Amino acid sequence: MTTHKPAAHEQAVTAPPERGPGPVPVPLIVNEVPYTVDIEPRVSLLSALRDACGLTGAKRGCDQGTCGACTVWVDDRRVLACLTLAIACEGRRVTTVEGLARDGELHPMQEEFIAHDAFQCGYCTPGQLMSAVALVREGHAGRPGQEADPAEIAEWMSGNLCRCAAYPHINAAIRAAAGRS
Repeated sequence: MTTHKPAAHEQAVTAPPERGPGPVPVPLIVNEVPYTVDIEPRVSLLSALRDACGLTGAKRGCDQGTCGACTVWVDDRRVLACLTLAIACEGRRVTTVEGLARDGELHPMQEEFIAHDAFQCGYCTPGQLMSAVALVREGHAGRPGQEADPAEIAEWMSGNLCRCAAYPHINAAIRAAAGRS
């Protein structure tokens, strides 16, 4: 029987230190503000934001990742906060709907949602806004010198549901905001 002796160039892989199962300190940067929250490693980003940070803009809708009401950005990428572990966001930039406005000025997308009456009950609006801003930034709402395609916008917003069916108004608001960029 022979045993394998690691060569000098092979690195030993060590598992990260175990954390939990009880609460552990988790540093988060949310809307450019540092937080340290004491949570169990199994806590979702949505729960950490709402319960530990007091940021209630992201909504708990389905808690299964199908409605989009909890959409936030992690390092400028759209994520469903109900399906993302908060501990996985250590050292990453988290942006919520509360972080869209700057210096008391609404984000252009927020202004266009108001101007186009792009919400009725408003429950889905935070997630809709976060996805809408991201899809414009990602280039899915038309290209420079080209009008935004309503079908393309609808496709890229399909992960955000609105029970009030304000979709035509949401689409119009996105096209108007994209035209302002």
